[in-house]
Parts: sequence; C-alpha cells; structure tokens
Amino acid sequence: MTALAVAITVAGYFCESIATTGALPHGLTGFTIAQCLLPLAAHVVVRRCAPYADPVILPVATLLTGLGLVLIHRLDHAYAARFHASPAAPDQLLWAVLGVASFIAVLILVRDHRKLQGYIYLTVALGMVLLMAPAFFPGDTYGAKRWIFLGPVSIQPGEFVKVMIVVFFAGYLVTYRDALALTGRRFWGLRLPPGRQFAPIVTVWILSLLVLVVERDLGTSLIFFGVFVVMLYVATERTSWIVFGLLMAGAGAFAVGSLEPHVRGRIVAWRHPFDIFLPRDQWPPGLVSDQPAQALLALGSGGVTGTGLGQGHPELIGFAGRSDFILAAAGEELGLAGVMAILLLYALLIERGMRTALSLRDPFGKLLAVGLSTALALQVFVVAGGVTGLIPLTGKALPFLAQGGSALLANWMLVALLIRLSDRAAQSGE
Repeated sequence: MTALAVAITVAGYFCESIATTGALPHGLTGFTIAQCLLPLAAHVVVRRCAPYADPVILPVATLLTGLGLVLIHRLDHAYAARFHASPAAPDQLLWAVLGVASFIAVLILVRDHRKLQGYIYLTVALGMVLLMAPAFFPGDTYGAKRWIFLGPVSIQPGEFVKVMIVVFFAGYLVTYRDALALTGRRFWGLRLPPGRQFAPIVTVWILSLLVLVVERDLGTSLIFFGVFVVMLYVATERTSWIVFGLLMAGAGAFAVGSLEPHVRGRIVAWRHPFDIFLPRDQWPPGLVSDQPAQALLALGSGGVTGTGLGQGHPELIGFAGRSDFILAAAGEELGLAGVMAILLLYALLIERGMRTALSLRDPFGKLLAVGLSTALALQVFVVAGGVTGLIPLTGKALPFLAQGGSALLANWMLVALLIRLSDRAAQSGE
C-alpha cells in the first residue's frame, strides 16, 4: 500500500509538469528518490518499533502528503505566471522530511503511550503558553493571529496545541471520570460535577475560547471546543453533554459573530459570496473577500471529473490556494471524483483511529485515540465545510495537503501516536 501511494504521487508529479510546461519536471529523479526513501524509513521504524500497528495508517498519511506536494507544485506554476511568486514546493518537501523525522522520533521516544498520562499538567501548561503566544505577534493579512515569528521562520503553535490538549483531556478525564459522571448537582437536566474536578477543564476550555476573541482564530476554537465536548461525552457516556455543548457553541458563535468584525466578515462572505461581483456600493456591510465565490466557481467548473491536473485556473482564488483553498484547486482540476477520493482518505484515516480506540483496553488509550481522531476529523470538516460553503471560512490548513510546516509536523506526530496506539491495541487483543 505504501508503494502504491508513492507510485500515485510520482505519477501525479509527472503528469502535472507535462500538462503545465510540456516537459519533464525538473528534479524528477530527486523527487522520486525522496518519495521512496521517506516512506521506506518510516516503514522500517514502524516494523521495528510498532510491528503490530495498523497497516493502513502510514500509507494513507503518505499518500495525502504526496498529493499535497503535487498540488503545491502545480500551484507554483500558476502563481509564478500570474504573481511572479517564488516556489513553495521545495520548502514543503523539506517540511515533509522533518515531518517524517518527527514521526520517527515520537515512535522511538514514546514506547508506551500510558507514560504520557504522568505529564498531563506539564503538557497543558506548555500548550496554553503556545496557544496564547501569537497574540503578541502581528496578525495575517485577514486579521487572524495564528503565527509566532522567529526571524525568517514562522510557527503556527495551534497545530501542536491540539495534540497537547487531547493528551491533557484524556489523562484528566480518566482520573476524574466517575466524579464527572456520577456526582454533583443537576442543572437543566445535566449533572454538573464538583467544582474541584471540573474547574481545570473549564479553565482550559475558556482559555481555548479566548483564542477566538484575542487572536480571531475561528478554526482553532471550533476544533478545541469540539474535541472537549466529544471526549467529555465519551468519558461520561452522558448525551446531555452533547446537547449542552451544542447550545454553548451556538450562543458563543452568535455572540462573537455579532461583536467581532473579523469573524462577522467571514459570516457575511459565507452568506453572500457572489455579492462581491456587484458594484461596490451594493456590497453588504463587512464583505471584503472574493475567495469564497472563486472557490465555489472553481468547484463548479471542475464538474465530476475535473478539468485535468494542470489545466485549471486555481490562481484566481489568490494565494489562499496554498492553505485551506487547496481543496478548491483540487476540486477544479480533479473534479468531484478527486475531492471525494481525498475526503475518503481522511475518512479512512479517522476510521482507523476510532477502530483503534474500540480495540484498546486501557481507558487513557481509548480517550487518546478518540481525541486524536476527533481533532483530525474536525479540522477536515471546518476546512472542507468552509471551502464548499457549508459553514463560514475558518482559515485552518487542510491536514497533510495544504502548505504549512507546523501543520505537517503536528499531523505526522499525531499519526505516530495513532500508530503507537494501534500497536498496543493489537497486542492487547492477542
């Protein structure tokens, strides 16, 4: 399966270059060698350190990363012709190497996932520091503050914090599961646990939601809140937590959407995407971007089978095609069939994570696998939902596929933890 993933990636790289330049791609040999050596190194380490691991997780992650490199390389041609922009694919390939290196490091260092439970408070403390750090740095072009700038290098800490938050919730909910589920007072049909057990979780949740207000990062807040509610429901087995969580999410989204101009602008663009093509004096208040409309046009022009790799016009969406809108570029050139194939790859990866959770016997491992799978699922949902017009845009990067070193590193670390958990699940089932 890993060999098939490499073959698809190399074939896509070859076809894309032929379509856009009419010649063999520069560096085809080096790219092919890199695409062979990286999965081979990861596979060897998995066989040595986690021999019973799920055999599907690594090939799917390899294929998604490879498809991302192909799409970014294709976008480089479009952006160079229209904007004279420098290529991003070489940097993304370097980050892919570092991502696989982080994958290997996690597998070697984390021999037993249960040891992570002893560091949950240290993990969440570091996570909160990283989460709030971007507030002290300038925001991006569209107002959100998601990056830490260290000289020429920029880091998006929220990608790493999502893993840290999951580790904390898993450890804390396992320790106080009975208190959270069985004790406390009832309020609106919901049993609220004692404050001593519930206060740390609420504190982390409030700090996470402050990201939406201070840093105007809608996507990160939605992911953290969703992971919090799902893991709390899994730990306590109380459906009322889902209802309570949805009500709180709705109230918070309404309040922030009404008061925060940046978030309100995204909502206006979601509700009236094509009004951007009207005369400026007819625009609804707060409308500032044509990207949602261009993304919908790209998806529509792609049809079922697409225009063909390298035959579309993803540059019309602007440079956002290198982040969340890379799915729109794929939809235009690969069509509905290509987008569904990509989403099915994500669904397969998430399903294997959930299957691992069902197979594990220790509660901490179960919650950790559920949390990691949920974080990945929610990130794919908020990105795909925003691009297709289902929900407002969030600005998050599509895992593995979109340009971004921090996201690639964090997601490969997430995959390493799922590999470790699946190995433990297979051993415990023997």
